[in-house]
Amino acid sequence: MRATTTISWALNNGADAIQVFADLDLLKESANKWQADERLMLGERGGKKIEGFDLGNSPLSVTKEIVNGKRLFMSTTNGTKSLKKVQHAKHLFAMGLPNRKAVAEKIISLKSENILILGSGWEGSYSLEDSLAAGALASYLEKNCGFEVNIINDELQAALILWHFWKDDILKCLKTTTHGKRLTSIGDYEDDFKCCSELDCLDIVPAQVERGVIRAS
Repeated sequence: MRATTTISWALNNGADAIQVFADLDLLKESANKWQADERLMLGERGGKKIEGFDLGNSPLSVTKEIVNGKRLFMSTTNGTKSLKKVQHAKHLFAMGLPNRKAVAEKIISLKSENILILGSGWEGSYSLEDSLAAGALASYLEKNCGFEVNIINDELQAALILWHFWKDDILKCLKTTTHGKRLTSIGDYEDDFKCCSELDCLDIVPAQVERGVIRAS
């Protein structure tokens, strides 16, 4: 829910690049090779900002005043770990609901034969908000591709059904999820929920330009 939205807003607000990590020690080692005024460390575990890091995983924190021109070194509980797992893909994009249309149009322009939509889940388990976003993307592709779209597994069929059920009340769906309830239990994340539930409001495509490094394309 938040990692890809934070990445998208950071790039929209002028971040030079986001370098993603699963391992915190490797993140710190890589970040320390940069001038302190040219980089920021973003870290989150269990929904909370990691002590000693500049920022957590809130899309509201990556304002232009803070991130413009800087490289962000980022690690989250689920999102960045998933990006690392598929870093060998020919084309890799980070998508949240706010930049759904932008990413979908990029995918359409590539005319790829096969597309993998990967949800990050929660510590290896299923997460409803990922399926919601997957269904949102699949729905857009079905309606706007100039060629036939084949859904090849039940997981995405279920995601499409989920999207059509919740598409008119995305905010409520995010709060209904176990992750949404987890965030609510540890703090006031109302504005994060609202930001992550905004659909097609960002014209930004976060693309991997080298392994583990994401820039706006």
